[in-house]
This record gives sequence, C-alpha cells and structure tokens, in this order.
Amino acid sequence: MKKKIVSMLLAATVMTSLVACGSKESGTADSNEKKVLTMATNAEFPPYEYRDGNDIVGIDVDIAKAIADDLGMELKVNSIEFDSIIPAVNSGKADIGVAGMTVTPDRKENVEFTDSYTTSTQIMIVKEDNTDITKPEDLKGKKVGVQTGTTGDLYVSDKEKGIEVSRFSKGMEAVQSLTQGKVDAVVIDSEPAKEFVKQNTGIKILDESYTNEDYAIAVKKGNTELTEKINASLKKLKESGELQKIIDKYIK
Repeated sequence: MKKKIVSMLLAATVMTSLVACGSKESGTADSNEKKVLTMATNAEFPPYEYRDGNDIVGIDVDIAKAIADDLGMELKVNSIEFDSIIPAVNSGKADIGVAGMTVTPDRKENVEFTDSYTTSTQIMIVKEDNTDITKPEDLKGKKVGVQTGTTGDLYVSDKEKGIEVSRFSKGMEAVQSLTQGKVDAVVIDSEPAKEFVKQNTGIKILDESYTNEDYAIAVKKGNTELTEKINASLKKLKESGELQKIIDKYIK
C-alpha cells in the first residue's frame, strides 16, 4: 500500500513538472511572436484592394502593412463582403476596416475613423452612345448600378433623388450589367472606374463627378487607443512621403 502511494505521488510530481515545462515553452514562444493586426477589406475594388493570384494587394493593403510595421505588428488581411466590414470590426473579428471607405455621418455613429489618408471621387459610368445622362441630376428616373454598402450605394439610394437602384456585390458586376443594357449608369469610385473602363469597351466616364469624399480607416467604436496609434503612424507616412509613394505606385 505504501509503495502504491509513493508511486502515485511520483507520478503526480512528474505530471506537474511536464505541465510547468509546457507552460514555460508556450510563454517563451508567445513573447517572441509579433501581435497580429487583422484587416477586413473587400478585394473587389482596384487599385485599392484586389486579388493578384492568391494574394490580396493594392493601395489600402500597402498602407495597412506600413502601419503594422510601424506598430511592430504583423498584418493579416481578410476579404469579406463590403457591408460586413463594419460589423466585423465592431464584433472584434477584425481590428481595422480598410477598403476605400468614405467617412460619412452614419458610419461615424458606428465606428471610430482615423485621419483621412486620401481623397476620392464618386463618378458616373455610362455607355459611350448615351446622351441622356451628363450630370448627377440626369440620373432621376433611371436605373443605376452600385456596389452594395459603398458610398455610391449610400448617395444614390436617397429616395428623394428618384433613382431606381440595382445593387451588386462587386463593382465589376455593376459595370457588366451596364454593358448588357440592364442599367443606365453606374456610380462608383473614380479609380476603380478607370480600371473597369479600360477592361470593357463601349462605356465611358462622365466629366462631372457625382461627389467628393475622404477615405479613412475604421476602428471599433470606443477604441481610441488604436485610433491614436494609427493616426501617429499615418502622420509619419505622410511626412516621410511614403504614403504618396504607395499611392503613386498604383495610380500613375
């Protein structure tokens, strides 16, 4: 009986030692690993974010990578539906939302926004032979394609404007619908618009813009600490000229 008790005590001591060793090793590994900064985006918005093979690349990805490097963190990029980005940020599934996202009063009620990192313009795409639509007011009574959840969607969907809105999960799908004659126009960001017009014959960008806007990074509501850290990184990128270099890499 005595031997049995001694054996049990020895076994318990060995197990305790193993657990202690395991905890130490895990702690050592964690201390050497970089913290991850998770970015939610929608990789259907060139040149801000798009797929190059298996990689997600673009202006927003390079800016987020530069910020993560400055913060001593490792960037992880997840592509999801555009209108799921803010919920992902506020639920903690993502730390930041970077997707050519315009600062609007409605969005500011749901997330924190960093300082703006660039400005953009919502423009109108129509068929080359279209003479009915030359300015924003001409969209009244017309069928207009937009990407769901984008500012193009927000601005065009105002019921007082009398526009019939057709929503698509991808900007390219809206443009394809235009080429097929299913919508009369598409309202979308100017830089993706240029890419789409290059890739599709028979369509053009109108000279008059629909609206101008600021792009910023979305952070969980109340997380002012991360917002301030990102703002400090953005300031460095702007002052060093690195931010403009990133933009110039994609927009000639």
